[in-house]
Amino acid sequence: MIDQELAFSSAIDLIKLIKTKQISPTELLELYFERINKLNPKLNSYINLTYSKAIEEAKIAEKSIIDKETLGPLHGLPIAIKDTQMTKGVLTTMGSVIFKDNIPKDNAAVVEKVLDSGSIMIGKTNVPELGLVGNCENSIGIEGFNPWDISKTPGGSSGGAAASVAAGLAPIATGSDGGGSIRIPSSFCGVYGIKPTFGRVSGYTGQYSSLPNFGSQNGPISRTVKDAALLLEVMSGYDSRDHFSLRETPPNFTKSIDKNIKGLKIAFSKDFGFANVHPEVLEVVSNAAKLFESLGCNVEEFKLNLQNPYEAFGAVHDFHFFQNFNKYLDKYNDQLTDFVKFAIEKGSKVKLSEYSKAINNIYEQRATINDIFFEYDLLISPVSCFPAFSKVSFEEDSSQGFEYPPHFFNGDFTFHINISGNPAASIPAGFSSEKMPIGLHIIGSHGDEETVLAASAAFEKSRPWLIHKPSVS
Repeated sequence: MIDQELAFSSAIDLIKLIKTKQISPTELLELYFERINKLNPKLNSYINLTYSKAIEEAKIAEKSIIDKETLGPLHGLPIAIKDTQMTKGVLTTMGSVIFKDNIPKDNAAVVEKVLDSGSIMIGKTNVPELGLVGNCENSIGIEGFNPWDISKTPGGSSGGAAASVAAGLAPIATGSDGGGSIRIPSSFCGVYGIKPTFGRVSGYTGQYSSLPNFGSQNGPISRTVKDAALLLEVMSGYDSRDHFSLRETPPNFTKSIDKNIKGLKIAFSKDFGFANVHPEVLEVVSNAAKLFESLGCNVEEFKLNLQNPYEAFGAVHDFHFFQNFNKYLDKYNDQLTDFVKFAIEKGSKVKLSEYSKAINNIYEQRATINDIFFEYDLLISPVSCFPAFSKVSFEEDSSQGFEYPPHFFNGDFTFHINISGNPAASIPAGFSSEKMPIGLHIIGSHGDEETVLAASAAFEKSRPWLIHKPSVS
């Protein structure tokens, strides 16, 4: 294999090559680090690399293979870890000057899971400050860019994770999604990302603790559906340290991709009843809906009537953000991003009546969404109102007259699904006229990642996207 072909191989194929001794973990790591050294200066998809630690662990992984020890499901596979996820002994900045020197004493649960499975951490991927918004700007001065066009954002908050996978700088990556943070960057970067059912993957953070983000969930980002299914299997499972953790045994997600989707009933909403969607996004997702019809599914346009999520329940998010980070404002005020200061200020002004109303709205919107699944197996929609965009200042975005600047707070389709707790994926579905990827949002009933994965795999087979490579790759 030539190096690029190997770098873009699926995680599952790479694991087979490692276990059959056709390539060693050290050789594979060196390949990815060589590519990172060459391409990361253009993308800033990584904030911090863990070269020495990774090579040391790769040598141990090689010895385990030689000694014929029992191997984990991701044995020897390089993985990129999001920088909002705590990593023991490894700098974890959360994209903020507040945590610029933070060396956690413990791993987050999701990091424990993937490392215990035998994977080897390449480094920490770029995020917007405190994982707050849907782009990749932060206060530590390392802005992330999109490998399809470096003048555009990779999205956020898992922007560096999605960009690293898209550019062949990692086979798989961990992400997290509190309002679209896996799905938006997956859409913008042309990769696959799935937010599991709330509670499927432990949210235990390790060192850092905060008030809960309603519906925030860790999940995988990959180039193929099957790789995501495997990584989701590794991540999932009950954790007593997280009181939202599901006690049920997770399904076998890798087997679910072979499930027959013929006869599925799919509801298709173009706008959730309120969103102003770019015409090229509408064209791509409408064609995707037609593809599902050709696969034997029954697709019906559905008149969903939801509220703008930030107006409906933004007060809960803002108040929690204020409670978590206001204590740092005096010390770091001049160094924080405008959007972090904006969110803290909004949170400081939330009244009890507004918070109470927002909680009520959460339950109303959640019920509206889950009622759909009494009649339909899946709901599909756009992921974002627009494709990846060029840099826009917070002041400029704020001048558009929206309460929440739309390019920074771009979770019109995703945020609802966090508060409902349903599983949802972004799958590459087409391109804009500027040749930027556009994702399709595939949403399942509560607990039913299997149908989301099965539909995703069928779509992937009918419209393969691995033939497309970004310009920076």
